[in-house]
Amino acid sequence: MYPRQFEYVAAGSIEEAVGVLAANPGAKVMSGGMSLIPMMKLRLLSPETVVDIGRVSGLDAIEDKGDYISVGALVRHGAVATSAVIGEHATALGQAASWTGDPQVRNRGTLCGALAHADLAADTPAAALALGMTMVAQGPNGTREIAASDFFVDSLMSALSPDEILVEARIPKRGGGSAYDKLGRRGGHSDYAVAGVASWVAMSDGVVTDCAIGITGVGTKPTLAVGAMEALRGQGPDGIAAAADRALEGITVLEDLYGSEAYKAHLAKVYTRRSLEQAVAAAS
Repeated sequence: MYPRQFEYVAAGSIEEAVGVLAANPGAKVMSGGMSLIPMMKLRLLSPETVVDIGRVSGLDAIEDKGDYISVGALVRHGAVATSAVIGEHATALGQAASWTGDPQVRNRGTLCGALAHADLAADTPAAALALGMTMVAQGPNGTREIAASDFFVDSLMSALSPDEILVEARIPKRGGGSAYDKLGRRGGHSDYAVAGVASWVAMSDGVVTDCAIGITGVGTKPTLAVGAMEALRGQGPDGIAAAADRALEGITVLEDLYGSEAYKAHLAKVYTRRSLEQAVAAAS
């Protein structure tokens, strides 16, 4: 199927792109196009205007800023997956990026585009939650920072305003260890997550002093597993199983074509345990 007719604007700057969004309600931003174009072809979305930021310079770098890592709006999943600095400080994000889609998607799709798309079964949002990332949005009134915990509002809905663009994702360098694990819809790590869990832990003397766990694929949006986080703090590795049992507190599990509520709830607990075991091993 072909998309309906639309106006295409190749923006030369973020300021120009923001101006087009403000002047054209309902316009959509495209970076890699790996989510937007398929939805337009299926006519799930039919924006009158598409603003392409793919030619804007200065947005395609991963930079070590000292206390955080900056990922620009045009950085591809493949670059995130192979980045040495992300591998060192944000292992969960590198793993999630490496299991996003297929090679074509990873070489065209962008991290910020996937985060802004806010798919309920995408991989990188879980890592963003676990790592405590900050999103930098630019709109007509300048830039603002949005914590990952506030960014994912509902399925395919983020905290971005219609006239804002996600221009940067920031990953704090806070030590500890992190990991991401999942079951994909085609088995193994391929495709969207039936259930995926990213974990970050900080430890001292064999005890978890702080942690964050992001779950994707099972509910209406990528979500922090607050119950599991509460259960794990102050515990050693032997507390992982009990924490995993509380992974779904406050999360409504959705049955879909890929699993019943019971099956997906079971998977969420299994992958919470697995990702925590890896994160604890990395932090020890």
